[in-house]
Amino acid sequence: MTRQKYKIFLAAALTGCLLLFASCNATDVKVSEKKTPVISAPPGNTTYPMPPIETASINSMGWTVADGKHSLFSEYKGKVLILDYYATWCNPCRKSVPHLIELQKKHGDEGLQVIGLNVGGPEDLERVPGFARELSIQYPLAVPDEDLVEFMLSDNSSIPQTFVFDRKGLLVERVIGFSPVVAARIDAAVESALKASTP
Repeated sequence: MTRQKYKIFLAAALTGCLLLFASCNATDVKVSEKKTPVISAPPGNTTYPMPPIETASINSMGWTVADGKHSLFSEYKGKVLILDYYATWCNPCRKSVPHLIELQKKHGDEGLQVIGLNVGGPEDLERVPGFARELSIQYPLAVPDEDLVEFMLSDNSSIPQTFVFDRKGLLVERVIGFSPVVAARIDAAVESALKASTP
């Protein structure tokens, strides 16, 4: 093995290890056996493949909050929307929460909305109220529709997994796991989307 090939191999192995430690495997997430075709990355060249998020496809999908209210993706047009898939037992998910709280506080008045979507399995749902109290979460925590989970996580079910949508409902960033680099990418996507004009 040449020195150049060894460096490439070492870099790839290190990247794999970092992703393993920065994310959890959501084994309880129900995803289809079909692989979602990937499309090219958005501006900013995200590291991870992007599922084909088309506004027409996702508009009728949504989530249900604890009081039973069901919301649709289409209701958030005009806002910058963060959908964060998490589980209470996922340590990297817990590490990402303070950053999401801070983003919501900092940019909520500018039109940002963070929504946490629990994919930890049925037994995890009873832990969500305690999780929210423990981490002082003020943004909505909800259960995603099964079709939304299959649509967005079918190619990779690791969590935390965070999607940032602009005011037009277009996906501008997708990150998997949590680290300072991931936090910076989320920040950049949010700030760019907030500066863009409303639809």
